[in-house]
Amino acid sequence: MLTIGDFASHGRVTVRMLRHYDAIGLLRPARVDPVTGYRSYEAGQLARLNRVIALKELGFTLQQVRAVLDEQPDAAELRGMLRLRRAQLAEAIAADEQRLARVEARLRTIESEGNMSQHDVVVKSVPSVRVAQLTGVAASYQPEDITPVIGPLFEELCRRLAGAGIEEAGPSVARYEDAPEGDGSVLIRVAVQISPSVPADRDDFEVLDLPRIEEAATIVHRGSMDAAVGSFQALARFIEQNGYRSAGYARERYLETPDDVSDWVVELQEPVVRR
Repeated sequence: MLTIGDFASHGRVTVRMLRHYDAIGLLRPARVDPVTGYRSYEAGQLARLNRVIALKELGFTLQQVRAVLDEQPDAAELRGMLRLRRAQLAEAIAADEQRLARVEARLRTIESEGNMSQHDVVVKSVPSVRVAQLTGVAASYQPEDITPVIGPLFEELCRRLAGAGIEEAGPSVARYEDAPEGDGSVLIRVAVQISPSVPADRDDFEVLDLPRIEEAATIVHRGSMDAAVGSFQALARFIEQNGYRSAGYARERYLETPDDVSDWVVELQEPVVRR
């Protein structure tokens, strides 16, 4: 038998923690002296303690830990829980990193208000191109709603193009517009430039000719699109201060999209007309 102090030392926990586990019925001592109240444990109880600590570290509440242990999971089942929790934590960390990047981009925009350069904005015509297109729906224009939709859409479109033996003929394009339901949701149209000879009668994706834009205010954004707020606001200021007004939804033309999104190069194209 081990004293509570020895058991705590071998289990790498505190005596206070063991007393709490005893109080809630999660890990009872093997023996309690009826006179002194001293708790004693068996070495075999370290196995249950290990499971308690592992499940607690995985994010389970102590009530949930007790419910899980009542089912007597083996090591393989605990390993499966660990893999699931690891995936959940990785997803949460990625989401937090994206959120921090968006906050950082917004802060940079705030810090440069009134000083944002418009020299990189160019007004030009954008030619018509034939594209293959898929459409999805996002809950809003916020990056955390757009990103989970647009990436899989592009992947699915590229998969279908490859299956059809159709090669890309130029940069891909994304367009956004308010959904007709009027609930704040957004239609996301992802498109890949293809040869003008590709016929329009297809069932696996839409084939259309994006119309020519006579005048578009354009700016090249470098980096993740989650941090594009400054570039979009530079366009807005240029349009307002140079006698234009917006004439439609902006396009995103992806010039370079390496694996590292911080190295992306995207041209933002917003149709404009003179006021």
